[in-house]
Amino acid sequence: MSLQTLSEWLRCPNCFLPLSPRGDLLLGCDHGHSFDVNKRGFVNLLTGPRKFIGDSAAMLDARDRFLDAGWYEPLQSIIRTVVAGESPRRILDVGCGTGYYLGAAVPPGDDVRALGMDLSPNAVGRTIHSHDRVDGLVADVWSPLPLRDGGVDVIMNVFAPRNAAEFHRALQAGGLLVVVVPQPAHLRELRELGLAVEMQADKAAHLTNSLAAWFRLESHHQLDRSVLLSPSEVASLIGMGPSSHHSGSAPDSSVSADRSVTVAFDIFGFRRR
Repeated sequence: MSLQTLSEWLRCPNCFLPLSPRGDLLLGCDHGHSFDVNKRGFVNLLTGPRKFIGDSAAMLDARDRFLDAGWYEPLQSIIRTVVAGESPRRILDVGCGTGYYLGAAVPPGDDVRALGMDLSPNAVGRTIHSHDRVDGLVADVWSPLPLRDGGVDVIMNVFAPRNAAEFHRALQAGGLLVVVVPQPAHLRELRELGLAVEMQADKAAHLTNSLAAWFRLESHHQLDRSVLLSPSEVASLIGMGPSSHHSGSAPDSSVSADRSVTVAFDIFGFRRR
């Protein structure tokens, strides 16, 4: 992608005016605010203090190892199918991680563009290398998003926080929000070992209620399967997500043999009201 294509997604995080190229590796607005673009091709538009930190390089390495083994390919396939049904030209992935889902969801066509957004610069850097038509943005989902109004056809939100009002603003009229959350049974065997954090029992209902003012539920897919994981794969699975911050012992020291683990997800399609 180019400085021009990157700028066309964005507005200034300070005054909300559109950003445009203002020189080599520089974006700016008409009020004189300017922002350096990383040489790897993404821009950091974080402003003010933050309560959270992005995924570390170690977490992203663990995610690459686990996802490259193909355990979540069925989930990736469902996301790809749901997104393809929209024939989108502009796709935003909020909480893009390593780009595993976004890279698969971008359909063919030179006029199709995507933006990977994450709080972690390490994550955004990996995502923009997953596809040659993906731009990168470092931003905080809890703040007003540095995105122009109505410029997105589909927002993907896979295991990531949500900002319903800002998603509504960024989507075009009738746009689609694709949200993936774990089911209560997800990783239950690892929770029993104290290796995974507890799940919110009514997570799907809470999600639907929290989005109701801005979106209506249009589709719901469920995926529930057992996978046989080696100790090293269990370690990668735990190490790639929030459980890595809470586990009291190294996963590969607690799991000494192959173990059957439940992976279970809800995949929702919400239509912008």
